[in-house]
Amino acid sequence: MGKTKVMKKTDVLSASEIGQYHYCSCAWLLQRCGYKPESPFLDVGKQIHVSLGDTINGFETKIRYARWVAILGLLILCAAVVLLLIEVIL
Repeated sequence: MGKTKVMKKTDVLSASEIGQYHYCSCAWLLQRCGYKPESPFLDVGKQIHVSLGDTINGFETKIRYARWVAILGLLILCAAVVLLLIEVIL
């Protein structure tokens, strides 16, 4: 029986890495070897992503709030219908 090869993280390619390789194989290889890209545009891009993330979180909070308001409105409507039915019956 042969030995089983233990896979290391560097043995596995993600779909993202394949896309990076297709875009620029040199940049992919440098990143794979541990070199980090340096550019002021990377910092700007990170700031934009953080800002977009904050915006999305704000929308999610507003959507949650709107759902609670809608549920509360439905409960109030149900209570009004029940009270109306009680008044009509009595």
